Amino acid sequence: MTFNIFNHEVVIQEVPNEISLSFSVVGCTLNCPGCSWEGIRKNEPYEELTDKKYIDLLEKYRGLCSCVLFYGGEWHEEKLKEFLILAKDYDFKTCLYTGLDEISLSLMKHLDYLKTGPYIEAMGGLDSATTNQKFYDLTLKKSLNHYFLKKSIAKEDKVIFDS
Repeated sequence: MTFNIFNHEVVIQEVPNEISLSFSVVGCTLNCPGCSWEGIRKNEPYEELTDKKYIDLLEKYRGLCSCVLFYGGEWHEEKLKEFLILAKDYDFKTCLYTGLDEISLSLMKHLDYLKTGPYIEAMGGLDSATTNQKFYDLTLKKSLNHYFLKKSIAKEDKVIFDS
């Protein structure tokens, strides 16, 4: 079974309070208008994420990153479960960003964090108060959407943004 990715990178904004090793899985079929992840909607260019390459990356980033994140795309559930279990074996937390509204309970039990919901441009992403998307801490069983909202404070004709 192949698991194709557009890229992998270290990210700091997608999972609150975590430094994440992220994998952008190609082949998303949702085609949400306005989606900023053009690369995952296409089938090329991509590279196969083999078990060896994945383990090498887990070893490389162990102690530097705290979470492994998979972005949407055409992931195969059984292979994704294998990768999530491996991440846990290497002491990483796990997260999945999906445009789906629901995932299976058998997959969810291997996740610490989950972002659900398609991108609807008029409603905005996680940084919008009107978003349909939900970001959950599954361990604490609560929504973390508030971490993505920017709060503005007006001071002497200037706007200062906190997060």
